[in-house]
Amino acid sequence: MKEQLYQYILSLGDNSMILGHRLSELCGHGPSLETDIALTNISLDLFGQVRNYFQYAAELKGEEVSEDQIAFLRYPHEYSNTLLVEQPNKDFAYVIARQFLFDAFHKPFLEGLCASNDDTLAAIAKKSLKESQYHLRFSSEWTKRLGAGTEESHERMQNAINYLWPYLGELFTVGELEQEMASYGIAPDMEAVKASCMQTIAETFAEADIQTPDSKWTQSGGKKGVHTEHLGFILADLQYMQRTYPNMDW
Repeated sequence: MKEQLYQYILSLGDNSMILGHRLSELCGHGPSLETDIALTNISLDLFGQVRNYFQYAAELKGEEVSEDQIAFLRYPHEYSNTLLVEQPNKDFAYVIARQFLFDAFHKPFLEGLCASNDDTLAAIAKKSLKESQYHLRFSSEWTKRLGAGTEESHERMQNAINYLWPYLGELFTVGELEQEMASYGIAPDMEAVKASCMQTIAETFAEADIQTPDSKWTQSGGKKGVHTEHLGFILADLQYMQRTYPNMDW
């Protein structure tokens, strides 16, 4: 049970870490100063969540394992983030679409995690939920602004949603690990999370004049360590200092 809990915590932290890194790539490249700062702050929020998850994971693991080792010294197949969060920043519409789909999932997920039988995870979720509410408000407002804006902004937003839609389903995939955690009352009810997420998406799309894609195909593999080529490049950036200067300390 202890090892399963450790792996489950890593899966939660990996999503926030990889998405946080993707947003950090935009620092200095936002369409306006205000938006640039907002995206950077969301990135910092996500990294704050990662630290909480990985500190707890390191505590469980023991054996002199640190949060830095967990974050920076694993191989790509040892990361269990979903494929959605590692998708590249093709343009601003893709950034917003990726963020909105994740936020629409993340908020109800954290709400469910607040009721976890694991007191530490519940505390992390309660703190993270406040940030997630802001993240969703930011990404949903931009989704509406782009979708119901000019002809070009609408087309770009619709194209981004069409491309990223197949990656949404993996967020709700319940494997053996999630089932076991749910049986102990640690993981939230994913059916309830999915219902809330899809309602948020439907309401936002209606205001944004965005059509929900018809595709039922779901991309998957990330939770099992099978990733796109993008993750390798992300980790090359993230792990450079730790790999080049082993055991470095600030």
